[in-house]
Amino acid sequence: MDKVRSDVTALLDRWSGGDRDALGELIPLIFDDVRELARRALAKESPAHTLQPTALVSEVYLRLEGRRSVQWQSRQQFFGFLAQLIRRILVDHARRHHRRKRGSGRKPLSLDDVIGLAEIRHPELLAVDAALVDLAKADPTLSQIVELRFFIGLTLRQIASILEVSVSTVNREWATARMWLMRELDHSAETNR
Repeated sequence: MDKVRSDVTALLDRWSGGDRDALGELIPLIFDDVRELARRALAKESPAHTLQPTALVSEVYLRLEGRRSVQWQSRQQFFGFLAQLIRRILVDHARRHHRRKRGSGRKPLSLDDVIGLAEIRHPELLAVDAALVDLAKADPTLSQIVELRFFIGLTLRQIASILEVSVSTVNREWATARMWLMRELDHSAETNR
């Protein structure tokens, strides 16, 4: 585990230094992790969802490969970027497949209604994404915790490891983020009635 972690860090450093081959060496080391992140992210989607974990991993790889300049400061930044990337892919997919007019047929939505469900419907995903954009402006760390927890399903302990903070800090920040997002989603639902 520590050897893989240090290898990943070394490859991120090489990639940041302009070594394009480092990504090719990095992918096999993180493939299982990224596939698990994709599986967790898609576990919240409808069983009939057209995007499968392998396709999501492929899309992640293509978007990573397409990055011309990278400056990874840490593993934390890289895994935060992966969470954002998975979020963007899922939201882009939802937008493409969302056919209803904005606000039509929407029911009031709270974060508790969405987090932990076996299925996420596109309008709810889009509402959470919009609220996260605002949260990122107010507090980027809270937004990153929500992305890691909500979009890729990491545990609080895993998030603490990535952010290099205590589990109690992540737990406190997660509670704050949930309250903020619930307020925003409730406000959004009221506005869309």
